[in-house]
Amino acid sequence: MSKLKELETIYANQKSFYKKAWVEQEKNIKNLYSYKTLVATIQGQECRVYGTYSPTTLRHIKEFLRQEGFTADTKKQIIKDYIYN
Repeated sequence: MSKLKELETIYANQKSFYKKAWVEQEKNIKNLYSYKTLVATIQGQECRVYGTYSPTTLRHIKEFLRQEGFTADTKKQIIKDYIYN
């Protein structure tokens, strides 16, 4: 059974993502949804980002990756390191 929770802001400047970003966890897999679209998956020490889509979604991805211990400095770095083709 999977658990769904709102992505909290720890590293971002804003107070909240206003229920626009959600993390689903099932066993050792975490999926990030931004605006109901799957945008990133973390399984163990492997991360896949499926697209940056918009500036807001990119903020969601950066927050998610940082909270999970991954480097998420710039869009260019995220695309180079984690984008899944």
